[in-house]
Amino acid sequence: MNVILTSCGLETKRIEDAFTEMLPKPPSEIRAMFIPTAAVFPDAIDVLPECLNDLRRCGIKDENIVINDLHAELKQPIGDAFDVVYLCGGDTKYLLKRINEQGFNQRLLEFISGGGIVMGVSAGSVIFAGNLPDNLGLLKCSLGVHVKEENRTKAGPYPRDREEKINLGNRQAILFQGDSLVIIE
Repeated sequence: MNVILTSCGLETKRIEDAFTEMLPKPPSEIRAMFIPTAAVFPDAIDVLPECLNDLRRCGIKDENIVINDLHAELKQPIGDAFDVVYLCGGDTKYLLKRINEQGFNQRLLEFISGGGIVMGVSAGSVIFAGNLPDNLGLLKCSLGVHVKEENRTKAGPYPRDREEKINLGNRQAILFQGDSLVIIE
């Protein structure tokens, strides 16, 4: 499964490398959907340029990045038009509500099942965890993001069906590898 869940995006070389290793073709040919929907608070809005720069820094061209605020239903399967979906942070409840109202939840899960790449940042990661009802269900457990270093879950592999909460520091990410979750730094 080509999903990477983070607190702050591509904060380390290891996280960036894990993301670029998922790309099925050269970064300059990658088509990305950038979803800023959760950014409804000033702090989250201020971080949007950094999130967009995550994609640019990897070599994805501006002309290949489409911003989708989830206010209009997508008519075609995501994989027909995009290789990557990047979900920004902000208000988790609002983001999940918009995703579910637009029927984007099923399209996104089909995209993932078909090998599409998803990068979650903060709220864009938490929507996949057990924190809220009607979540996207990739993680059975709840997920804490932006956790202080001393409280973060240690890097390493964990069972995919883990029920104990995972706490991600700002320089950590979760990868899905077979029956395991792997936390990297």
